[in-house]
Amino acid sequence: MQTRFILIQTSHSGNVGAAARAMKVMGFHDLVLVAPRWPDVLQRQETLDRASGAADVLQRARIVATLEEALDGVTHLCATVMTARDFGPPTRTPREHLGPLAGTQASVAFLFGSERYGMRNEDVYRCHAALQIPTNPDYGSLNLAAAMQVVAYEWRMALGGFGAPQAAPASSTADAQAVAGMLQHWEQALVEIGFLDPAAPKKLMPRLNQLFNRAQPTPEEIHILRGVAKSMSAAANGRKL
Repeated sequence: MQTRFILIQTSHSGNVGAAARAMKVMGFHDLVLVAPRWPDVLQRQETLDRASGAADVLQRARIVATLEEALDGVTHLCATVMTARDFGPPTRTPREHLGPLAGTQASVAFLFGSERYGMRNEDVYRCHAALQIPTNPDYGSLNLAAAMQVVAYEWRMALGGFGAPQAAPASSTADAQAVAGMLQHWEQALVEIGFLDPAAPKKLMPRLNQLFNRAQPTPEEIHILRGVAKSMSAAANGRKL
């Protein structure tokens, strides 16, 4: 689905770079700047530094003079607002609005206003929805790039996300024979260090057996435990490994 992020009259170069980074980590690349403060903002060092690996998004970005130019090919507009407007499109949270939208064939654009003034009413009124990120009622001011990251994340999740990273395959559990051999090694070592009295063993070894059965050690862990037993025996007998 075509997705565009539009920044209107951006005044801080660093925010443009951070916005490109926010987009790229969520898999979006179509960035349009409307009348930014700095005509060379895409090449400024602060922009490049804050992009942190998203230079390709900046290279593909476009600068236009008017919002109308930025909306070419877009069929669904989402404004981003900190406060709801008395008149205009419905105000919804990103999650509330974007879930149903993902099932359509719309070409979507997300509009972000200037850092100082936010979205102009006339720009909000032309949108299909005003997205309001749920924030602390006592302090709802979000940095531009942070707001973009939240919206980009919610949109990506609505589109299905990327899925969790593939976990490393779990190690196999050591078989009962390996556990029994390790316990025999430990029993010998515990006797040698004086912890276990073979004349009165009580229930020590069966309890240890149950402990290791619950732990389900891997073959690598059995090897480590045998190494511990070997070191205990060596210390008890004054040997060096």
